[in-house]
Amino acid sequence: MSDLKYSEDHEWLRLEDDATATVGITDFAQEQLGDVVYVELPEVGQQVAKDSDAAVVESVKAASDVKSPVSGTVLEVNTVLGDEPEIVNTDPTGDGWFMKLSLDNTDEIDQLMSEEEYLAFIKD
Repeated sequence: MSDLKYSEDHEWLRLEDDATATVGITDFAQEQLGDVVYVELPEVGQQVAKDSDAAVVESVKAASDVKSPVSGTVLEVNTVLGDEPEIVNTDPTGDGWFMKLSLDNTDEIDQLMSEEEYLAFIKD
């Protein structure tokens, strides 16, 4: 069982400690997009609201907004994706992470799905 939580918009969140989380897109999302060619990340220090656009990912098929699954402040972004956006395809829940957030409201995490719930969600 994974320690990740998932949104209906196909983002994942991993709680790093009581107030920090790492966010990226799911394996399902990167499969739907196809080969990722560009990632636009938020600015460090930027405030993001739950379910608001936080980043953009472009693939050979389409451009798609990446929403923040929780509210918070961007502490760090994965600058490696600027030169190697394909990491999102090869390791979406590992080295392909997008941002680290300082959480505004940890209760928002309870609204996200477990891995089991997410797998059932994408099956439908």
